[in-house]
Amino acid sequence: MSVSAGERGPLITLSGEADITNAAELSELINAQMSGGTRHLAIDAAGLAFADSASVHVLLAAARTLNERGGGLLLLRPQRTISVVLRLTGVGELITIRDEAGAEPGP
Repeated sequence: MSVSAGERGPLITLSGEADITNAAELSELINAQMSGGTRHLAIDAAGLAFADSASVHVLLAAARTLNERGGGLLLLRPQRTISVVLRLTGVGELITIRDEAGAEPGP
């Protein structure tokens, strides 16, 4: 996990696996980025090979907070299997998922 500046806010880059063993670390990282009142957060998931329900719960909690602030969570380039599962479970209604590479969407 790493953090850099995105076009509209922090950009978190994930790789490897996100599961119960590191969900607390993911949550702490995301919460640290949102602590200053951040409204927009992007997560580059191109290198993320696996995400379990614990990590999806962390993303949903962040998305709800950002949505309440008038912003949102953007998930960039998730692996196809992760993208399909998120959309089938309705997570795509709270989290914007962009499968293609490219810039973050405008305001």
